[in-house]
Amino acid sequence: MASQNKQRKIVNPFVELPGYNCYGCSPDNSFGLHMTFAEEGEVVTSTWNPEKKFQGYFGILHGGIQAALMDEIASWVVYVKLKTAGFTSRAEVRYHKTVYVEKGPLKLYARPLKMRRNLADIEVKLFDSKGIKCASGIFTYFTFSEEQAKDTMYYPAHNDFFEEGEAISGNE
Repeated sequence: MASQNKQRKIVNPFVELPGYNCYGCSPDNSFGLHMTFAEEGEVVTSTWNPEKKFQGYFGILHGGIQAALMDEIASWVVYVKLKTAGFTSRAEVRYHKTVYVEKGPLKLYARPLKMRRNLADIEVKLFDSKGIKCASGIFTYFTFSEEQAKDTMYYPAHNDFFEEGEAISGNE
């Protein structure tokens, strides 16, 4: 699922908010995943290095952690691609291959599939360091109007997700 588009880093604008401690993406949550993201065309990506503290069975990444990684990147598709905020309404995860905690970084790809009123379906794929698809899923998000997202979910301006002056991804 590699992209031919330019990659640009997605900035986490929530880190400055008092009380922010997201398990998936806060850099300051000592128990968290510390995920970071980038945009490649219509896809949001994340590279994440598993650690032993996230294993289930000996040396294997816990399935719940895999689902959390996939759910988190789906939320960033809602932020960056759909330009709003939302909550997970449904998660369908399929585990294809074992993910080992000591065999290098994982790569996640997520993209919007379709919108039905305020429900967004997001496709997510998780690959191991050798490029083997280990898990995939469809995450359905209940999304808010732009006004609700700003008023109740701390959704910032869309350009706050990118560094000032950074080139827009695409085939320019």
